[in-house]
Amino acid sequence: MKHSRRPLRFLAAAALTVASLPALAIEPFTANYQASYMGMQANGVMTVAPAGNNQWRYSLQIKNPMADLSQATVFDEHGGKLRPLSSHDRSVVLIKRKQVDARYDWTSNQATWTGDVKPERAGPIRLQNGDMDALLINLAIARDVSDGKPLNYRMVDDGRIKPMTYRVIGKETMTIAGKQQEATKVSRVDGNKEQIAWIVPGMPVPARLLQRENGQDALDLTIKSIQ
Repeated sequence: MKHSRRPLRFLAAAALTVASLPALAIEPFTANYQASYMGMQANGVMTVAPAGNNQWRYSLQIKNPMADLSQATVFDEHGGKLRPLSSHDRSVVLIKRKQVDARYDWTSNQATWTGDVKPERAGPIRLQNGDMDALLINLAIARDVSDGKPLNYRMVDDGRIKPMTYRVIGKETMTIAGKQQEATKVSRVDGNKEQIAWIVPGMPVPARLLQRENGQDALDLTIKSIQ
């Protein structure tokens, strides 16, 4: 079975026309996840930390004996919206290595990619106000579900533009750090893939993320703790 190189890229979504986020809402955190990737248990860590000059660094790392995946996006808050400035993705799966860097130039409104990318995926791609990369959409989904906003986004990532829409599919009780909390489940289906996120009110990132491919679980992240 073919597994996605970018495990959380599946949470990317479409033009964030309703993505207002007050600057004070951005706070540093570290979230630890129990992960399952390629059928093996793994550890997952997601963080947001200050990067200087009113910028932030949002990162994800998933690691097990078969794979070492890391993603990081530097972003700022501009006009009430999250705005990617650069990103760095690195993956080592068995003996295959891949690294891709992105630059989001909001002066020229262009995004470009370098590293292990095909020429047709190098860009430039024209940026629109509200565009995000896939990793940032994790923050947007967590916020927008809690605020009752439409879950419509435009992703500019991996050398492509992709509009994405999620829908609420129900509620579920989760136990997080020994405490039961009610989560809202949202889903997006794209061909043979389905992406599901569990959103707990007040939590800045999804409490659980599940990607299914061809009816089977490809990636499962469940939060253990956040601080």
